[in-house]
This record gives sequence, structure tokens and C-alpha cells, in this order.
Amino acid sequence: EGFHDGVVVVTITGAAGQIAYSLVPMILQGKMFTPGVKVALRLLEIEPAMESLRGVCMEISDCASPYLASVMSTSNPLEAFSSCDVAILVGA
Repeated sequence: EGFHDGVVVVTITGAAGQIAYSLVPMILQGKMFTPGVKVALRLLEIEPAMESLRGVCMEISDCASPYLASVMSTSNPLEAFSSCDVAILVGA
């Protein structure tokens, strides 16, 4: 697998936008990686959009996907890309 303990760290930029919003459910349905791989989402957004991103994070947590290891939102690129395995650059 090559991922840390069966968890892949996925960073998504522009995470409060419509494109990222439509990608996240597909990732959390297990359509991006092999079966059994969990995803640690790191969602990056600019500071003015952080309130919207918090709402997205709540929706992600509410979906209770068996593929979700964790979700984190930030406006700090260094934090978002730290230990990142896969980067999805939306609106970057």
C-alpha cells in the first residue's frame, strides 16, 4: 500500500468550493484508493472562507464514512501539506 498504517493523507485546496465539495463524497465512498484504505482529509482554504469550511467539515463528520480516518481544516498551507500523500489542487 505504501500508506501509513493503511491511512492516506489527502490534502484538498479550495476545499469550501463546489468542485471540492463534489469530490469529497467520492473519496469517502472508497472510489479513489484500494479497499480498506482510510483517508485523513486535510482541507485547505483561504481565511475568509474558513467559516464555510467548518460547515463542510461538520457535514463530512456527519456522513460517518467507514473510509474517513480524520478531517482537519486549516488556512495554513504548511499544516495542510505536512505528511501529505496525495494533493488535490482545486482552484489553486
